[in-house]
Amino acid sequence: MSRTQVHTPRKPVLAGIGATAVLVAAAALVPGSTPAEAATYTPPPAHAGFDYQIGGAYTPPAGVEVVSRDHTASPAPGVYNICYVNAFQAQPGAEQDWDDDLLLRDANGDVVYDTDWDEAFLDIRTADKRERIAEQVGTWIDGCADKGFQAVEPDNYDSYTRAGDLLDAADAQGLIKLLAERAHSDGLAIGQKNTVELAPNREANGLDFAVAEECGEWDECGDYTAEFGDRVIVVEYTAKGLSKACAGFGDELSIVRRDLDVSPKGSSGYVRETC
Repeated sequence: MSRTQVHTPRKPVLAGIGATAVLVAAAALVPGSTPAEAATYTPPPAHAGFDYQIGGAYTPPAGVEVVSRDHTASPAPGVYNICYVNAFQAQPGAEQDWDDDLLLRDANGDVVYDTDWDEAFLDIRTADKRERIAEQVGTWIDGCADKGFQAVEPDNYDSYTRAGDLLDAADAQGLIKLLAERAHSDGLAIGQKNTVELAPNREANGLDFAVAEECGEWDECGDYTAEFGDRVIVVEYTAKGLSKACAGFGDELSIVRRDLDVSPKGSSGYVRETC
């Protein structure tokens, strides 16, 4: 398969200041339902012990109250569970899982890749394609609910920042709104993954909390809390990032440092530290 590779280094982006998020135990109406039948959902508890296990599940360490795991895994017993789904890009080598026209292509017809993770970008440029992508991802979200997860974490919301000029923020927000509707109808909260520049739109987009990678490293944690309040989960990958996040927000946010591969406990590269 012909491919075009796009690599854009991550840079800090400042978000505007907006309303503070509050605890949500809200109703999302399923088509044809009445308010009495509406699904309810609750975001993760604030400032709770957190473990990021999207690279492989293992028994949560002592003190952990919230865990994020891949949608193919089972939730951890006795804690709040977040279900990770790759919603805006294909998994490495999984292009065949998507209709051919849902893979983003350049002017030459070549598939465009996020070279950092060898993942093909999904084409979110039209309403029809967004609806089809949302339906496929929606089956994973349904599965998360069926397994007993309490929330969903759709990854690569910020794919438009790495795809050159082929995608834009409006495309991304169009899809995330569909995913939020699906999650809420399933009784799941939904988190905003990174993408700090769109945090001021979190309420309009239906997002209940944030999972912010390296906000300590890039001095962005305050931009998330301006919009989500203390409903922010921080994942750092360096000692410096952890130190900065803990110094500024250790008394109000859930903060953890993991290794970049998010390895399961017992693996040679496993790293997990907290404030």
